Amino acid sequence: MLDSLLFHLMLIGALGIGSQWLAWRFHLPAIVIMSVAGLLAGPAFGLINPKEDFDTLFKPIISMAVAIILFEGSLNLDVREIRGIGGPILRIISIGAVLAWIFGSIAAHLVADLSWAVSFVIGGLFIVTGPTVIIPLLRQAKLKPKPAKILKWEGIIVDPFGAVLAVFAYEFIKILTEKTGSAMDLVWFILASLLAVLIGWLVGRGIGWMFEKGYVPEFLKAPIVFAAVLATFVLTDEIGHETGLLAVTAIGVTLANMHIASINDMRHFKENISVLLISGIFIMLTASLSVDTLAKILDWRIIVFVLLMLFVVRPLSIFLSTIKSDLSTKEKILVGWIAPRGIVALTVSGYFAGVLTDAGFKDASILTSLTFALVFATVCVHGFSIGWIAKKLDLALSETPGVLLVGGNAFTTELAKVLKELKVPVLLTDASWYRLLSARKYEVPVFRGEILSSHTEYEIDMTPYDYMLTMTEIDAYNALVCTTFIPEYGRNNVFQLSLNKQKEEGLDEIVHTVGGRLLFKEGITWEYLNDKIEEGYVIRQTSITEKYSFEQFKEERNEDTLYLFVFTKSKELHFFAEGTDVDVSDGDTLVSLGPAFNHYEEKKTTN
Repeated sequence: MLDSLLFHLMLIGALGIGSQWLAWRFHLPAIVIMSVAGLLAGPAFGLINPKEDFDTLFKPIISMAVAIILFEGSLNLDVREIRGIGGPILRIISIGAVLAWIFGSIAAHLVADLSWAVSFVIGGLFIVTGPTVIIPLLRQAKLKPKPAKILKWEGIIVDPFGAVLAVFAYEFIKILTEKTGSAMDLVWFILASLLAVLIGWLVGRGIGWMFEKGYVPEFLKAPIVFAAVLATFVLTDEIGHETGLLAVTAIGVTLANMHIASINDMRHFKENISVLLISGIFIMLTASLSVDTLAKILDWRIIVFVLLMLFVVRPLSIFLSTIKSDLSTKEKILVGWIAPRGIVALTVSGYFAGVLTDAGFKDASILTSLTFALVFATVCVHGFSIGWIAKKLDLALSETPGVLLVGGNAFTTELAKVLKELKVPVLLTDASWYRLLSARKYEVPVFRGEILSSHTEYEIDMTPYDYMLTMTEIDAYNALVCTTFIPEYGRNNVFQLSLNKQKEEGLDEIVHTVGGRLLFKEGITWEYLNDKIEEGYVIRQTSITEKYSFEQFKEERNEDTLYLFVFTKSKELHFFAEGTDVDVSDGDTLVSLGPAFNHYEEKKTTN
């Protein structure tokens, strides 16, 4: 049973998703956990060997998974996102990539003792970073928008470019060494690359046109997109090896910039598919490594090469390519340090290890070991250091979880003021400037605009905010906003006020299927909170200590006191919600709504 293919598939899935969960639970880089899990299941304990298990299907599975992952990443490349930073990005993906290719090739020849031919090929491949590794790291580190966008765009754009560059180098080398190569082969490859981009653009435009004209029903949109992506990838890859990656990237970028609503609707489905594929592919690749391949990693030449790539090649290429750009020195340091390699580097290097060895380049036999050493080193080093170095350079967002408040009114203004006083990132949004007027007087951060608009994500950086509280007077709107953002924030972090059943009958029947969690407790509606503020109720911050416990606080307050949230000593937020118990401990700050003077305070005043 344990040798069955079905069991191996189950184990790959369990290890991949289990690694993702452990990484989330303990705030660790997911790629590192997956790599270790694959090594333990494969070469360490011999539980699985996907390369042997899947046999001839191994490479096609990996290739198609990479194509879908790259397509999903490129769907996020909307040019509206890089207004003001397009110059540095263009320099990094052009001048920076070429410099990294040159410097990497020199390092491979002089240090790793590879021939110039093999160094030229592998140097082109090693310029890739890739969405499979950089996007999870960005999600974990919570960088400020500018460096985060630069790293994301570079990773997605350079990923297919690096693979194609390696093939270009190989074709060029065949001509120079007269190993069955000709100038026409090189010309054909360049034309095939351009043709792949054109085909990808046409497919993207075609899909977008069909969606806009209503020629595809909703339930078929996602299947048609994925079928078209895979078909385009396979066909263009048959024309020119690795050009399929260019084609799928072109499809994604084209669709992203057509601004089609239905493409945005599929976003979270695509992200889920991408997470599944990344998890499975990393386990498959690392579990397929042999003990001999891992042993070669300890070769001093490989170790020194990896160190040069980390500390010389990458920083130097970034600094030189961004001379006279508007990037600050701190931003250059961060971008120059973070360059983890991933799936594309592993898969393409495996292909070239075989092709170059067959062509007579015996030194190419160490390419797999060299690549895995670089991938594992960069994933570990950058994965564990990105958060630390971003904080040191003041390029990380606040560690304190932020709150996005939807709906400008008297209560949300007071709540935002308190959150600001606690140094919690907060943003109050509303479509009306009038409703935000009082908040602006108190210098509370505000955004005037429709939170459900497709343009909003390019005008608001959602990264600092971990919680969303919808508190407008329209219950149906609150439920709609919560439902829309549940995939983004998670069901446990999206809240709405209790429904006003007298005002909007029937909504209570669907509260369990749409909307967020009910804030505070049953019956606490928009009208209740704003009426209390008008009556003179105030929002208090109370420090809970050994001498003044939560129990004592409850005894001294009257029944009208409403507990809002707890700001813990470890800078975590816990909102009181219907059906949820919140622990209040020594050192925490309890935030509550109550009368300006309660009986206990009146007694103290009298005395």
